[in-house]
Amino acid sequence: MTLSSLDSRNAVFFKLLALALTLCSASAIRVVFSALQEAAKVDLELSDMQLSLVQGLAVSIPIAVLSIPIGRITDRGNRLRLLIVLGLVWSLGSIATAFVNGFYGLFVARMFAGIGAMCAIPVAISIAADLSPPERRGRSLLFLSIGNIAGGAIAFAVGGWLLEYVGSGLPLPGALAPWREVHLVFGSAGLLLLIALSPMREPVRHEIAERIHTSLAPALREIWLMRRLLGPMFLGQLTVVMADTAAGIWAAPVLGRHYGLEPQDFAGWMGAVILGAGIAGSLIGGIAADIGHKTHGGKGILLSAVIAAWVSVPAAGFCLAPGVPSFALLLTLLLACGTITGLVTATAIAVLVPNEVRGVCIGLFVVVGGVVGLGIAPTTVTIVSEALGGEDALRHALASVTAVTSLVAAVGFTFALRSIGGREPHAADRVVCETSSN
Repeated sequence: MTLSSLDSRNAVFFKLLALALTLCSASAIRVVFSALQEAAKVDLELSDMQLSLVQGLAVSIPIAVLSIPIGRITDRGNRLRLLIVLGLVWSLGSIATAFVNGFYGLFVARMFAGIGAMCAIPVAISIAADLSPPERRGRSLLFLSIGNIAGGAIAFAVGGWLLEYVGSGLPLPGALAPWREVHLVFGSAGLLLLIALSPMREPVRHEIAERIHTSLAPALREIWLMRRLLGPMFLGQLTVVMADTAAGIWAAPVLGRHYGLEPQDFAGWMGAVILGAGIAGSLIGGIAADIGHKTHGGKGILLSAVIAAWVSVPAAGFCLAPGVPSFALLLTLLLACGTITGLVTATAIAVLVPNEVRGVCIGLFVVVGGVVGLGIAPTTVTIVSEALGGEDALRHALASVTAVTSLVAAVGFTFALRSIGGREPHAADRVVCETSSN
């Protein structure tokens, strides 16, 4: 290996690290409210239904409105500038959360704070895809996956520790309620982390298909040609997002109401569960996707997603576990499987979909996943809980929703795998050149 190639690999590593830190910030700022929502519920006198709307609909609205426009900017504009603007929005949303006075103010603040939950992902994936060749793309996206999951782990571990620290009589400046001061700290940290993106430059785009136009309609037609693959893969990833979102949002209230734990009691090990599941799932998903692509082409990429989706079905019963250790073990398995399917889906799009429509394709995934997965899943659990007897039935409602969505995901990924049939999808066959060879 020459010195220049080593320097090039080091440069790519630091760029991927900067992207991972950005997604880490977005994830942490969105998830930290889940760790503290019981304190916010008491302070603002909220119901479970209002909490579900704040956690679901407030996040899904900006995703539904902005994902396609962000996808088009991702395909045609400066992706790094876009990522910095999004980072400013979600950081300021977290800071605004610290000063809200009621449900409506909280709803708006969480809309801005949650914008990075999925809107930043297609931008980061598009940049990362152009920093590495197709055969190493799964491992490149692994960085982003770990960054995204690490944000959730940090939200629980650091958020719970800060809540205890502030509540112990050592308040941070401002004399706010402890849960408010935690959001102020996270928002300020998000602004600082944007500095990591400042030295980066827009990478050269690769896998340019000569016949694809830059307008939206032809891009959608090109995606439609891949419907036999993308349709069931949409369904599979959508329901995975629903299961993981429901589990992530309602796990903390279940631990408090049914296992008698306070946030400071479970914050540390919940952070370890999220981080461990994320790292394990990212490693397995990234490496398996690359090995599968090398040995069996497009079909091999999806194989690990199918296996993970079926394994997640029994893990969906984590909230009915007889004790905290089994709760943690099953939740780890569920989240790891969700990480595998998410990374494999991203890798499949990054490899099989042409560059000019890649952002729109991921944007469509984000819209559907955001509106249904993030927007509907939390409220669905609340509705089922009320049907089963009220807030005391939360754990049974959560188990029902995660089990059904996990089963649908397994069926969806199985049909996506069968649709490939040993050769690449139609649109991928029309990728004819890379800019580096023009």
